[in-house]
Amino acid sequence: MKNETPSVGVPAAVAASPRDQATMSGQPRPNTGDGIGKDTRRRVITASFIGNFVEWFDYAVYGYLAATIAGAFFPTADKQSGLLLTFGVFAISFFVRPLGGFVWGQIGDKLGRKNALSLSILIMSAATFAIALIPGYNTIGMWAPILLLLVRVVQGFSAAGEYAGASAFLVEYAPANRRGLYAAVVPASTAAGLLLGSLLAAILSITLTADQMQDWGWRLPFLLAAPMGLIGRYIRTKLEDTPAFRALTDEDKAIKAPVAALFRNHWKSLLLAVGAVLLNAVGFYVILSYMPTYLSSELGFGATESFAATTIALLTYIGFIFLTGMASDRYGRKKVLITASVLFIVLTVPAFMLLDTGNFLVIVLVQILLGGMLTLNDGTLPSFLAELFPTRVRYSGFAVSFNLSNALFGGTAPFVATLLIGMSGSKLAPGWYLMAAAVVSLIAVLCARETSKDPLKAH
Repeated sequence: MKNETPSVGVPAAVAASPRDQATMSGQPRPNTGDGIGKDTRRRVITASFIGNFVEWFDYAVYGYLAATIAGAFFPTADKQSGLLLTFGVFAISFFVRPLGGFVWGQIGDKLGRKNALSLSILIMSAATFAIALIPGYNTIGMWAPILLLLVRVVQGFSAAGEYAGASAFLVEYAPANRRGLYAAVVPASTAAGLLLGSLLAAILSITLTADQMQDWGWRLPFLLAAPMGLIGRYIRTKLEDTPAFRALTDEDKAIKAPVAALFRNHWKSLLLAVGAVLLNAVGFYVILSYMPTYLSSELGFGATESFAATTIALLTYIGFIFLTGMASDRYGRKKVLITASVLFIVLTVPAFMLLDTGNFLVIVLVQILLGGMLTLNDGTLPSFLAELFPTRVRYSGFAVSFNLSNALFGGTAPFVATLLIGMSGSKLAPGWYLMAAAVVSLIAVLCARETSKDPLKAH
């Protein structure tokens, strides 16, 4: 793999650190044996973390404030119907994500990972900021939920390119024996975005009255989207594209129609990837996004307690995720992913039984347990998916599989969980749903090959 050169239109002083510039002038620099300087990798990690953090803070705030948003946009419905409508809007916005996966995959594999990631963060931030400006139902009637739905669709389209692109970016920059650890930055930054959303929701619920929260307080986190998005984009524009992608373009081998090639030549890997993502799709949105609403609406806990429990769980999740990335580098992706599925099959329903004890400490411990189990999947999945596909279609393969599974099962998870509780009368319904998702993921991972020790393939 050759050394880096500054990208067109980016000054060398910005595109490369002093150590990298030393190499350009013929002086030696410290590197990791593949021509990529340590300073470059640090900047790649920082840019990937911050950019993904911004995108998923924007996307997750809606889930944390679902109960309040239901009152603002669906005030005529009863409590459960309002929640179903709010989560229905949440779910519908996911249906555009497969389309977004196709589009962002095409951009990322044809024009570069950097270009796709820089554009997606702008779209996400603008859409999230727009939510804060939509008048409520009492002001503009049915136009309020219609506008909310349209903006959520734009959010879904943007998010379709973020997780896949950031994962591909990190894996292609990582040392061969640390791809799992580097890729774990993506779910860690996602959880950090959720954490900020949870903290803001908790602070608002403590400091504002119910009427203030309903009238204007829920809008405040959405207003942060614009400045945060601009910061994230600025950082991303200061990086070069990955060495793997630049090697293809230098040889004029960047593919012209990556999505078509994906379905023609890599359909088996695509099917396995969709199945492997299922536990992540359902688990992420049930455990880390839907849980505060479940605790408050179904188990009767106060909003502050619910957000506090989720915040504590998110803090431990971020710590666990890096340990999982390192474990997958050492023991292999399949072993860690299989362990995650087995634990969810065995422990999920008992864990949901414990949530109903009414004891706050028990609830916190259960959420930490569920979050720790989820990290075994989430911390391994980004490197596993990126390694399944060659460089020419890596962005497309990751984006299409990840977003298809999330559209069908992730975005619908809060809606399905609420619906199953209503239909069955059982508060354990979300636990059974999670267990079923783990079974499907287990089968897919068992059928896949081990990828951790293989070099990244270009074609």
